[in-house]
Amino acid sequence: MELVVAGIIFAVGALVIYDSIRLGNRWGDDGPQAGYFPFYVGSLLCISSLYTFIRSVMNRLLAEESFVTRGQLKLVLFVLLPTIVYVAVIEQTGIYVASIVFIAWFMRVLGKYSWLKSVLIPVVLMVAFFATFEFWFKVPLPKGPLEAWLHLN
Repeated sequence: MELVVAGIIFAVGALVIYDSIRLGNRWGDDGPQAGYFPFYVGSLLCISSLYTFIRSVMNRLLAEESFVTRGQLKLVLFVLLPTIVYVAVIEQTGIYVASIVFIAWFMRVLGKYSWLKSVLIPVVLMVAFFATFEFWFKVPLPKGPLEAWLHLN
């Protein structure tokens, strides 16, 4: 699995380098060109992925080892699947309502907190986030029908 991930990261790094060269990756008269910093980030990605690839090929014990156990995969899916659902419903419910449900679910199921804490904490947190982003920073985040019903814009 390390070989696959290293290959994917190398491909991403190579794409970043390619596009950085297309944009210009040198120091111009007025400072760095648009691709200057991304070029070095892509280079670091390629170098680190090459290191991981070579280390994985050279280490025979790593090759014989199982990538993930059944229990580990179950834990990963226990977090991944609700996260996919969370991202999928943001457009329909808005980020604040989706986040309240998402945090409350994790607090109740994984943290074993009481229902009161599992509902109260995410609600207070999202009210604080709403005030921070919508009023103070003036950065509108995706809103759903609840915010429309409350006329919060």
